Amino acid sequence: MQHSRIVITGVGLTSPNGNTLEEYRKNLLDGVARIQMVDMRYMGEVPAGICDYDPKKYQTRKELRVGTRAGSVAIYCAREAIADSGLDFENYDKSRIGVYVGTTEHGNVETEHEVYNISKFDYDTKFWTHHHNPRTVANNPAGEITINMGITGPHYTIGAACAAGNAGLIQALQMLRLGEVDFALAGGVSESTQSFGIFAGFKSQGALGTHPSDVNKTSRPFDKSRNGIVVSEGGCIYTLERLEDAQARGAKILGEIVGYRINSDASDYVLPNPERQAECMRQALAVASMEPGEVDIVNTHATSTPMGDIQEMKAIAEVFNDCPSTYINNTKGYIGHCMGAAGALELAGNLPSFQDNIIHPTINVEELDPECDLPNLVINEPRKVDAVKVILNNSFGMLGINSALIIKKFED
Repeated sequence: MQHSRIVITGVGLTSPNGNTLEEYRKNLLDGVARIQMVDMRYMGEVPAGICDYDPKKYQTRKELRVGTRAGSVAIYCAREAIADSGLDFENYDKSRIGVYVGTTEHGNVETEHEVYNISKFDYDTKFWTHHHNPRTVANNPAGEITINMGITGPHYTIGAACAAGNAGLIQALQMLRLGEVDFALAGGVSESTQSFGIFAGFKSQGALGTHPSDVNKTSRPFDKSRNGIVVSEGGCIYTLERLEDAQARGAKILGEIVGYRINSDASDYVLPNPERQAECMRQALAVASMEPGEVDIVNTHATSTPMGDIQEMKAIAEVFNDCPSTYINNTKGYIGHCMGAAGALELAGNLPSFQDNIIHPTINVEELDPECDLPNLVINEPRKVDAVKVILNNSFGMLGINSALIIKKFED
């Protein structure tokens, strides 16, 4: 079957170390991490990645009071993506725009806040906010985008644990190919830093990261001393179009989605399955009609947990065991784990490699774990190469959801 070619024409983001792609990319190349200690309800101080975007750029104070942090992040990123795409948005048919936003979870933050608030009034539920239901429905972040921007096409939030950013992009691609929409806003968001339950849950699993002296080194994938995740917030939304539509309006093209796959481990709630992860990457390559050696960058999902990093590296070693020109990197040392936004943000950090042929490094690796030591793992310093034409972006999540997305430098 002949499928429409789907291209990326814009990106909007906010991350703990940058609110534009240019700022974010510069900090990735310069080795700038921005993690901070925050006071978490019931827990005291914990490391977290916090965004410092201006929420009032696209929302009024009233809208911010009524909505959610995830919705605000999503609106900011969507508006920035539209501006970056150059679309004549005001005159575009809003019924032909789809909004597909991935998230790890939604509703925990609002529920925790409300339970805490009514605890001050002897748990009298008359003090429970009437905004609670629209804030906590699963489609909230995508729905807030449509309300803010007047988009009347389809919207929904894709719950895919920490594979959600990739899943949002994959959903948008499929809807464009089906002809359900002509233009898509897609990616992922996270408001997880406002939920004590997420921090407490990781701590009870022994998976909440710490560092004895430098909070910016708390997230250290592949380092022998790594001990867990840094929970972060963030968002990244892309504009996606069919190639012929993008060319017709003279849009710049940042890359083409040529392969993808989502599969399931079906083996454990938390521990990744390297066999299924390898299968996911191979199937994405098959969709793209590519061999492993054609991939220039594999961006890893590795979250700085002792076992998770090893399991993913086993999968990568199996697929890319004889690929001398395939390089491996990771983004979480800079920004922590942005949960539902992770896959989309980490892809964005690598997209500029198509232009500058520089691979951003994995930082905070002071002693490489021998079990994570693969050829061409880019550590601590950027790597200049002859060309970057293909990026494979891994994004995995709890309950064994795996995703792999392949982006190719656009060639007409």
